[in-house]
Amino acid sequence: MTAREYIKENLNVPNVLTLIRLLLVPVYVVLFAMGRKYAALIIFMVASFTDFLDGQIARKYNLITDFGKLMDPLADKIMVLTAMFSMVFGNQYIPGVIPLVPVLILFVKEVYMVQGSYRMLRKGLVVQSQMSGKVAHCAFILGLVLSYFHDAIAAFTPNWPMSLDIILIWVAVGIALYAMVFYTRDSIKKVREYEAAQSEQ
Repeated sequence: MTAREYIKENLNVPNVLTLIRLLLVPVYVVLFAMGRKYAALIIFMVASFTDFLDGQIARKYNLITDFGKLMDPLADKIMVLTAMFSMVFGNQYIPGVIPLVPVLILFVKEVYMVQGSYRMLRKGLVVQSQMSGKVAHCAFILGLVLSYFHDAIAAFTPNWPMSLDIILIWVAVGIALYAMVFYTRDSIKKVREYEAAQSEQ
């Protein structure tokens, strides 16, 4: 397949939205580095909305492509992890408020998932995402958005061991690890079925 044919095959609205989401990552980084916390938050929320939108359009109009299967979750993970790490380390204008440990767990989990998805796609196999994975993703986004208002939230619950935004992030980590176990189980099952079918040919 030539480059022109590949572009023609994958140039549709969902994939364009995915590329826009990737392009928003450096915009977020620049705004955050400048101390424009709420402008960066708006960019993150816009990026999250494109993630929801491209999935809906792809499924409704049957515009699902191999490019989208790989790049859509990758773009989403890059955006979320970028925002997560920014709120871990902060900068001279914006203090970090998210603990490093849950974000590192998320990072390792996402690297594992991307590698697994890529290997599966090379065999022409796709493992459908678990509902628990979608719930974890929503919890991550909600916890991350709330972390931009961490001080105000913590002030409302002064006697809590941790504020609501951090609780949500830890809950999301637990759900994400649960989803990863089932993703691994389903992946192994599909690979075994694929190899069995190949050996019979």
